[in-house]
Amino acid sequence: MSLRKQLNDILPTLLPNNPAEAIKGTELIRLARINLTGNYSDASLRYHFSIMSCDPTSAIAKVEKGQGYYRRSEPLPALSGAQELLAWTQGRLDDISGDDSSVDSAMLRIRKFRAVVTRYYEVNGRFPFAFRDPFTNTSPLGNLWKYPELVLVDWETGGSPDEEMSLDGGMLSLKQRLGIAPFRLHSARLRLSPSLMTYREDFFQTLSVSMWAQGGELIYAGPIADEALADGLRKLSAAYGVGVTSFGMTPEVLDDLPRPANILNAHPKETEAIMAKLDIHKIAAAQSRPHLDWVALNSLRSESEEADKLVAWLNHCIDERRAEPFKDE
Repeated sequence: MSLRKQLNDILPTLLPNNPAEAIKGTELIRLARINLTGNYSDASLRYHFSIMSCDPTSAIAKVEKGQGYYRRSEPLPALSGAQELLAWTQGRLDDISGDDSSVDSAMLRIRKFRAVVTRYYEVNGRFPFAFRDPFTNTSPLGNLWKYPELVLVDWETGGSPDEEMSLDGGMLSLKQRLGIAPFRLHSARLRLSPSLMTYREDFFQTLSVSMWAQGGELIYAGPIADEALADGLRKLSAAYGVGVTSFGMTPEVLDDLPRPANILNAHPKETEAIMAKLDIHKIAAAQSRPHLDWVALNSLRSESEEADKLVAWLNHCIDERRAEPFKDE
């Protein structure tokens, strides 16, 4: 039996599940050698550990920061929509049969995560707009490549603390005369669990849904501990400019949070306690383009009432010269 085949059988029993408890290479070599048939050098074992850690089908993963290896978890159902759509890569909720409670639990987690992301950006001076209609269970799968879960709006606001919601009148007038948008729009795709198996789909869906906007952001709930995964995301970001952020929230953390409505309507002290549970890690910063694709945005408006609401909200803020949170009336 080849060394690779032996390691595939042995490593799952030796590796810890938690990246924080990662086992160092020297100790893993010692433990693996006890169970191996054949005499292999340390260098050969280290080489195989390194190569296998970049294989999404392998059990071994290398920690992104620090030293050591841990057991890569099995791919979980990925969020292919915002609230109503759950998928194995590009499937539908209908495709998942069996344990209904597991599906309900996964859907509740993503609703909580969406609420946390919304509240986080509201607290930090960005203005989220949510798309929901394109992700119902009967919606076409092509919507996953057309609509973002969230649009994040950054405005030119006033400089003084008392006028932090007021738009900068001088800059607003100048940009209007130059035909430049007085805001920056980034389309965001949300995902629960980062995975070496599915990150390319996550990334290119984010790129696709952001082509009409000025930038794209891929936001994961879970921590990105896998070195190969983090490197892969950074390389794609360097090539295409999509930002990648992890909120560092394990399923257990999400399960402990209050209901989504409570998160969105939390009092300041409650919001502070929720924000304290986050471990924000920016894998790659988003690159903003100077202009929107107005033709593509107008096409989106003709197909989606929510896109029309987005434009109406932006116009309202400009007319009032005040950045206001979106309210669906």
